[in-house]
Amino acid sequence: MEKSKASGKRLLLTIALNIIITLGQAIGGVMSGSLALLSDALHNFSDVLSLVFSFIANKLSRKEASFNYTFGYKRAELIAAFVNAATLILVAIYLIIEAFKRFLHPQIIDSNIVIILSFVGIIANGLSVLILKTDADRNLNMKSAYLHLFTDMMASVAVLIGGVLIKYYQVYKVDSILTFSIAVYLILVGYDLLKKSTQMLMLFTPEHINIQDIVHEVHQIKGANVLHHIHVWNLNEDELHLEAHLDCSENLTLNEFNDLLHQIEKVLLDKFGINHVNIQPEFKKPDSKDYIVQD
Repeated sequence: MEKSKASGKRLLLTIALNIIITLGQAIGGVMSGSLALLSDALHNFSDVLSLVFSFIANKLSRKEASFNYTFGYKRAELIAAFVNAATLILVAIYLIIEAFKRFLHPQIIDSNIVIILSFVGIIANGLSVLILKTDADRNLNMKSAYLHLFTDMMASVAVLIGGVLIKYYQVYKVDSILTFSIAVYLILVGYDLLKKSTQMLMLFTPEHINIQDIVHEVHQIKGANVLHHIHVWNLNEDELHLEAHLDCSENLTLNEFNDLLHQIEKVLLDKFGINHVNIQPEFKKPDSKDYIVQD
């Protein structure tokens, strides 16, 4: 079975689990009066939306390219990762505001409901995390879904602790404190994912790539004179592209340039992980030889 198809089935299973958790925690939060439990339900609801978006993006990414969509939908999963990260941060900001209000005006909470439903949330989210763990290591979209679920599992742990403290010590303000802590954690996790997905969508040079190092390596190859007009970007998680102009040291035939290009492709793949190379050959062409040129 293809990896993407397997990922799609795992996403469907986690969507079903999270719908159940969301409904249970939302009802339980209202009945118990716990803001932490309601915040966990809201976070779970954002999980459901993000998982649905991730599932759609996963399906789209498998569609073949066409004349109108020459790259297919390979970047759909980057968009999903960006939206998922953004929703994490927005939900967190809302929770911080609500936690502050509740801290000033604490309410009596039914701790038994909080304890039971948070424990259920830990089990269900923990199972979802295990389901997506393998895919999260190799795909940004799946990682965004995985992080949503992992943070929600941790949030459920915090809510459980809060429920126990309320039950035995009647410390009702701990509900607001836990909600605030969960929200801050969501922002920290979401920011890193938002930054990475934004960099890819904006076609920024990946952080692990040094343009000067690429130029140095290519210039060591016989026949290569000046590499310039360089662009390096991620099309998606799996494809790292480079396009550039190459001023050749000699007036090469097409066969000779093919041999030179093969050497360049091997160096770029072996040393930088660049697996898609597009180079425009030149010989004494009167254009800018700067590494980076704004086209």
